[in-house]
Amino acid sequence: MTLVRNIVIFTVTVSVLTFIAFFGRTPAFRNTPIGFCHRLLVHRIPSALRALDVLLTNGRITSGGSRLGHHLMNEKHPVVMIFFLGLITISAGLFLPAIWTLLPFYHKLFVFLLLPQPFYFTYLCAKRNPDTHVTELNHAAQMRHYPYDRILFYPGNECRTCKFNKPARSKHCSICKTCVARADHHCVWVNNCLGRGNHKWFLALLLSTGVLLAYAAYLAYSALRPKVDKQYARYEHWYRFKPSSGSDPSSWLTYGEMKLHYFLTYVAIYIDEGGISAAGVGLLALLTWPLPLGLLGYHIYLIYAGMTTNESSKWGDWADEIAEGSVFLGRRRLETMHDYQPRQGAGSELSSTSGTPIQTPPETPPEDEEPRTTWPLESRHILVHTTNGQPPSDLPSRIKTVADKHSFERIWHLAAVENVYDLGFWDNLHEILAN
Repeated sequence: MTLVRNIVIFTVTVSVLTFIAFFGRTPAFRNTPIGFCHRLLVHRIPSALRALDVLLTNGRITSGGSRLGHHLMNEKHPVVMIFFLGLITISAGLFLPAIWTLLPFYHKLFVFLLLPQPFYFTYLCAKRNPDTHVTELNHAAQMRHYPYDRILFYPGNECRTCKFNKPARSKHCSICKTCVARADHHCVWVNNCLGRGNHKWFLALLLSTGVLLAYAAYLAYSALRPKVDKQYARYEHWYRFKPSSGSDPSSWLTYGEMKLHYFLTYVAIYIDEGGISAAGVGLLALLTWPLPLGLLGYHIYLIYAGMTTNESSKWGDWADEIAEGSVFLGRRRLETMHDYQPRQGAGSELSSTSGTPIQTPPETPPEDEEPRTTWPLESRHILVHTTNGQPPSDLPSRIKTVADKHSFERIWHLAAVENVYDLGFWDNLHEILAN
């Protein structure tokens, strides 16, 4: 019984720590116990161990550990990807021979269908996709995918490494050594950046891995259940009708403690009947399948909100500054918008009866810095953060050319800001799946 309890505690602990490592730094959990545990795990505990190591060994241990950790997490290498795929391969190699003869024919077909999918989608994520990485050859096309919203992304910003203007929604990855279109994040599990072109394969990888793990847990339970139920029935009959004594723990166990006792006994019989090959792998799959599906759920939320992981962090920073009351929202002058169409009878000197768009004024960014895009929306809002909490009086040139300082007003909620990259859930999902 002690062995079973230790296995369960170990597996649950690993699952919780993995969840904290995956989700703890996201804006949604920043001010929650999960975010606190992430900071404790990633920053405070390592800092305390580093201070202790400096005192004992002059920092030699933590220095070596830091170099190893930096290499694993900040250098492009396939070690983590090989570990991930190797874990699936070894688990399948142990699990399937142990239960294969117990499976009906249709379950065997499902195994052949589901097992190769994580390998295939990992390959699609890891291979170099011409739509994902911004190069000199596709830079002009990448510039025309998304407009600059002047909240998260501004025109005219040159990548200091790639030496060209950064397209909207892009980010330079120091690991891949290239700019990534519609950058989401760098994933060590696939040894590549995720962005435009391969983000959809990452979603498929999460879905297929979660389904495979859940299916493996179900197969282990369904294959071993007849033998486990038979042994458990014998134990339950003996336990209920055995001679009792005053020192018998069952005489003072509560209802909850009895249920826990029966559950741990069932798990012990399950492991004893199935062994590490069947029961151990099945239990590992049972406790880990929520992790990829939970990460998939988070990405579905990002799609619903019309943002990437990279952008969610930027929006989170804006939300913190808005809560402080130091952010002001301005409205962009219509004549500086590429898609501005003059309205008939508007009573303005900018109106035109020809129905043709008014030419972009000279003070707006030149065409090579901000070309017309295929995106159906164009941002009308501009955000400015002031250090003194007062309305902006001296605007930067990149803002002054498109907005009047008198149009800015203080805001208190992020919901007041327009996200030009949010077209609605189904259109956001279509945009990811189609590219």
